[in-house]
Amino acid sequence: MPVSDHQLIGAWKQVLTLSKLAPGQTVTVLTSAATHPQTLQCALVAAQDLGAIVNRLDLPPVNAEKALSRDSLAYLGSTPLTGNPAAIAMLKASDLVLDLMTLLFSPEQHEVLATGTRILLAVEPPEVLVRMVPHEADRTRVKRAADRIVRAREMHVVSEAGTDLRCPLGQFPAISEYGFVDEPGRWDHWPSGFALTFPDEGAASGRIVIDRGDILLPQKSYVSEPIVLTVEKGYATKIEGGLDAELLGDYMASFRDPEAYAISHIGWGLQPRARWSTLGLYDREASIGMDARAYEGNFLFSLGPNNEAGGSRTTACHIDIPLRRCTVRLDGEDMVREGRVLDEEGARHAR
Repeated sequence: MPVSDHQLIGAWKQVLTLSKLAPGQTVTVLTSAATHPQTLQCALVAAQDLGAIVNRLDLPPVNAEKALSRDSLAYLGSTPLTGNPAAIAMLKASDLVLDLMTLLFSPEQHEVLATGTRILLAVEPPEVLVRMVPHEADRTRVKRAADRIVRAREMHVVSEAGTDLRCPLGQFPAISEYGFVDEPGRWDHWPSGFALTFPDEGAASGRIVIDRGDILLPQKSYVSEPIVLTVEKGYATKIEGGLDAELLGDYMASFRDPEAYAISHIGWGLQPRARWSTLGLYDREASIGMDARAYEGNFLFSLGPNNEAGGSRTTACHIDIPLRRCTVRLDGEDMVREGRVLDEEGARHAR
């Protein structure tokens, strides 16, 4: 159901307080044609109510002639900041940027973050934002999982469906997404709730079975029959199966970029307020699918770039694929067993 402005303003104030917004700090709200008007209006009110100096920067959309979808994550090419030094300067001069547009995987975003500016992405529908407004406990849980990833040298993922993937680790950092930005130069996404890293370059190998009921993003579809990916030297070298495999293969081929097939980030969902089933309740253009990315116990892997973690691989193609019922092991120790997170919070939720 829709949420009231009162509810959404309250949610914004909670996120901004967790993000350590202080009176007198400068907030720039970054918007474009697809920005949700209620999200924008409530963000402006909440930031002003907390004593911030608030600006809005509205930029025109780009990439429409190249992308096959209107989803903001379907084509990671140029952004409205590309070749726009005036806009970049405004963001650099801000303490906090509320990204209601989507700057992910862009060199301009890295440039802004390097100055200490904090960036919070929030593009899901208002009712999703309110349902998954973050708490300090989300940070604690996700950071604990990320700390465990940092110490690991291999992630091994298996499932009864046939997944058997080995990913050597250590070249790239672990990343925590918990829904707010409480440190200088931090980026995060509200809503979220997962820990991730990237395999060592060119090292992931094995097989991934995307089973019936697993989700493809940005397609925002549940798979109806298994898709089998053969992974060799860090790349998906085969995509086999029926119609779903053909659709995925054709979409990826449209980018004409071999880097689209690289194994990108890997990790697992830790957000109990996210649900696997939610995607089926929304029109495809209403949501970018953060429930699917964050629901507790998924194995979330992606294909495409690794520049978000400091790597050199860039591509306009980025596909996120959360799998159900996987076992995720770090150095032989189960972190997730058949889709159930094996930490204290996971045990409580299972009862």
